[in-house]
Amino acid sequence: MMGCWVLNESLSIVLVLSWLGVNLYLFIDTFYWYEEEESFLYTRVILGCFRGPWRRQLDKNLKFHKLVAYGIVINATIHIVAHLFNLEHYHWSQSPEAEGLVAALSKLGDTPNETYLNPIRTFHTNTIAELLTTIAGITGLLISLALILIMTSSTEFIRQVSYELFWYTHHVFIIFFIGLAIHGAGRIVRGQTPESLLLHNITFCRDHLEEWQAQCPVPQFSGKEPSAWKWVLGPMVLYACERIIRFWRFQQEVIITKVVSHPSGVLELCMKKRDFKMAPGQYVLIQCPSISTLEWHPFTLTSAPQEDFFSVHIRAAGDWTEALCKAFGVEGQPLKEPWSLPRLAVDGPFGAALTDVFHYPVSMCIAAGIGVTPFAALLKSIWYQCCEAQTQCKLNKVYFYWICRDPGAFEWFADLLLSLETKMSEQGQAHFLSYHIFLTGWDENQAFHIALHWDENADVITGLRQKTFYGRPNWNHEFQQVAFSHPSSNIGVFFCGPKALSKILQRMCRVYSSADPRGVHFYYNRESF
Repeated sequence: MMGCWVLNESLSIVLVLSWLGVNLYLFIDTFYWYEEEESFLYTRVILGCFRGPWRRQLDKNLKFHKLVAYGIVINATIHIVAHLFNLEHYHWSQSPEAEGLVAALSKLGDTPNETYLNPIRTFHTNTIAELLTTIAGITGLLISLALILIMTSSTEFIRQVSYELFWYTHHVFIIFFIGLAIHGAGRIVRGQTPESLLLHNITFCRDHLEEWQAQCPVPQFSGKEPSAWKWVLGPMVLYACERIIRFWRFQQEVIITKVVSHPSGVLELCMKKRDFKMAPGQYVLIQCPSISTLEWHPFTLTSAPQEDFFSVHIRAAGDWTEALCKAFGVEGQPLKEPWSLPRLAVDGPFGAALTDVFHYPVSMCIAAGIGVTPFAALLKSIWYQCCEAQTQCKLNKVYFYWICRDPGAFEWFADLLLSLETKMSEQGQAHFLSYHIFLTGWDENQAFHIALHWDENADVITGLRQKTFYGRPNWNHEFQQVAFSHPSSNIGVFFCGPKALSKILQRMCRVYSSADPRGVHFYYNRESF
């Protein structure tokens, strides 16, 4: 009977795998049919842009990472609580109140030639102390502490206060996975052996306890083979491959072509690397071995793909960035000669390209605080593609909004706007870019200085022709103005900044989009950097 059961189970598994295999083959075959067949060429022309949104979904790997982490925490909590309940059941089964089959099963293992089922051998045993003498208990405690450490150090507060603390404690995952792989080796949950099942018919014997020695041989038990390593192996192989690729990229030479020290402790690095290709909105990971051989930090690219270099702007806002700025020389420190600069390693670029801006005739680009960084590369790319090049561009109007508390921290971006303003004016494209800068923080001395120089041609804060606004934008007014200026247009709204403002902008897009298909429509896109 046992052999028939195993055969039926094996046959079921084969049938399920065969069914899945046939469906996978049919899917791949049909996909390539639509991908290669000439009759669907024009269909692919219309639908071919799916790759962009698909890449954008893949770019949400951080959200997926967090979702998996939350799932691990929830299931780990359920697992721990369930084991605590199991321990209490095991402990009670050894009590004088236990009787019948439960008591008999718990007493197994007390005599020779018997194997135990209940790991708690006496009623007077301290269950927690007993658990911590087993492999399962020790590794369980270890991986629980590792998980708590990883989760608590991953909070936004910790990441902002000390990114290094977050970075190093996150690598405790190595201990977590090693402990998880051997956690089941303790075999604390035991079951009846296959040989015992052939001799001890559980259907009959469970109800005839008094006949166990006669017609029912005493059941034998053993722990299940650990299987957690099967779940750990795949991710660890992928991680090892990723580390090998990163090590290979680490060995590639990065040439630093220019170092610029901007006000307010901002360092601009212009670099070159063989076969480096980027798109607006992407980021790179940078390592400086002289500071740390383990830490890689993400920085948004601020150069355009059309330029023969790639650049990042780094503000001293932590231990690592302060050390980097000091190594390259900022704010009063003499800039070093190229031969004396520390070595940098660059991995990337990563992230979905911010190219959907070019798919709309009108685009609204909105940045808040540090969210202005990715728009540096975008505005430069817009200049190259739609203004300087003699090619037809679908995008013909860009509205750029920048809300910041301290403009001094981003003076380099104001310099970029001034450069674009000058170039567009020289090319007769001054109407192409409309920018609005909103300053939300100032003191009385600044207010007096601003009022004194208000009538000058250039803005006293940024040096731009467009005057800076003080306070927060009235988004109802801004959306009304754009909708009035571009009736019957599809307008892309691109935002990088805090969630609270993101919700407001989403609501504005819904409110000011026309119900008439021929009217104006706002399409919201939030960028994550």
